[in-house]
Amino acid sequence: MNPKTIREKAFQWRGGVWTLLFFVMLFLAHPTRGSVLLGLPFVVAGQSLRFWAVGCIGRYRGEQVGALALTTWGPYAFVRNPLYVGNGLIGLGWGLMAGPLATAAFFATFVLLYILLIVPHEEAFLLEKFGAEYERYKNTVGSFFPKAWPGGRIAGAFERRILWGSERHSLLTTVAGTLFIVGKSL
Repeated sequence: MNPKTIREKAFQWRGGVWTLLFFVMLFLAHPTRGSVLLGLPFVVAGQSLRFWAVGCIGRYRGEQVGALALTTWGPYAFVRNPLYVGNGLIGLGWGLMAGPLATAAFFATFVLLYILLIVPHEEAFLLEKFGAEYERYKNTVGSFFPKAWPGGRIAGAFERRILWGSERHSLLTTVAGTLFIVGKSL
């Protein structure tokens, strides 16, 4: 398989890989009250960031990369991949709750899945579709960490309809996953 095909498959299977990762983390979990309290704010912050990001984009979820427009406002003014940063915060929170082995499994999977496979796949699509506009955006906004304060670019359309229609699955998964990990501490 060539790298493009591998990245395409990783994008298609990202939900399944994330689910498998959660079960590995749950198997490795040895949470304590302290670790739960340490990780929980990251989980809440990650899901909150996902809500904000989903509400700012017009198309969400699918097995193929797609974009109706280049979204550069809201959390996309800070980082190009706020949904994945949100996933990262949720995964980090679960890892901190579950223990060091689960955290290590999370980091290894996150780097492989998102940084090495999915983001390059999406960026190739965006560069092809939006050209110079995407190149300018990419040069000024970091992939996972902000390069600078975005100023007035935070404001933009927010679609509550898309938020609930697309993100309720993630919310339920995040809540259920968190409760399963917490349940192992009882």
